[in-house]
Amino acid sequence: MAKLHVTTSVNGEPVEFLCEPYETMLDALRGQLGLTGSKEGCASGDCGACSITLDGRLVCSCLMLAAEAEGHEIGTIEGMARGEKLHPLQQKFLEHAALQCGICTSGMLVASEALLARNSNPTEEEVRFWLAGNLCRCTGYDKIVRAVMETAAEMRQGMVETRP
Repeated sequence: MAKLHVTTSVNGEPVEFLCEPYETMLDALRGQLGLTGSKEGCASGDCGACSITLDGRLVCSCLMLAAEAEGHEIGTIEGMARGEKLHPLQQKFLEHAALQCGICTSGMLVASEALLARNSNPTEEEVRFWLAGNLCRCTGYDKIVRAVMETAAEMRQGMVETRP
């Protein structure tokens, strides 16, 4: 079977790669593109560890074919920081110790960023609902929710700057 040529944008940079027709976006990110921040936790879309954005919409990269990226903008955890400067969500996760083993962290951060891009003033219930597709077995979610809520408040007050 012939490989497919995919032209897309990942974290704002143009990218081209070859993939098998059955290959997932997660496999392409981790393999051909060397972006290993997205993790494979379940391979069935249940855990959220592989969360990315597709044209700003949150998706599980384990459920997306790599060929579907053609002509779209992909956002990954690697695109959140600006060089050495962490994204405000990343900084708050550190400050609140909202991470343990790290398997879910990239997916939680990408999902949280997608939430705040849509809703800059979420309630705690909305944050918990939005993150329900991201499983964490270490933190119990409270620290994660607090980190997201505090980041949202600081963003609204203009105290922090996010991605361009």
